[in-house]
Amino acid sequence: MQEVLQIFPGAQRALFRKYHIGGCSSCGFRPDETLAGVCERNGDLPVGEVLEKIQQSHDEDARILLEPADLAKRLAKGENIRLVDIRSREEFEAVHIEDAVLLTQPLMQEILGSWDNEQRFVMIDHQGQKGLDAAAYYLGHGMPNVHALRGGIDAWSLEVDSSIRRYTLS
Repeated sequence: MQEVLQIFPGAQRALFRKYHIGGCSSCGFRPDETLAGVCERNGDLPVGEVLEKIQQSHDEDARILLEPADLAKRLAKGENIRLVDIRSREEFEAVHIEDAVLLTQPLMQEILGSWDNEQRFVMIDHQGQKGLDAAAYYLGHGMPNVHALRGGIDAWSLEVDSSIRRYTLS
């Protein structure tokens, strides 16, 4: 599974969404397990079908991701794109992209309750791992113009705005 996850970083999300595999300790998998072993242990699922679903999910993830340079160009042109930062309050207060707003419970309810479903917005995390999950949540709630910043604020700092300090979490 470790190799599958290296090639398809969203494989665990895909397996959980379609087959409820990997979401809890009873259906989780170990990095040293094979995909065939995981399929066999979970109702003898056809490996080819599962791999096809993982590939399909990977392709969908690629459509959700927005490159930092592309976002910077769109913002510079004045496109109406809202930036939603899903990191912790402490991370946000330490560094954030100009005009980004911190995702809070009230903002989450506002997005679902009163934002135009056509509003374009970008989920920003630290290094790009959780942004896809957040974007997928809003896509699932009928908001087709949500994206995730590829590489998160870390990539933004490296590729767009070096004045934003990079950091690591311990």
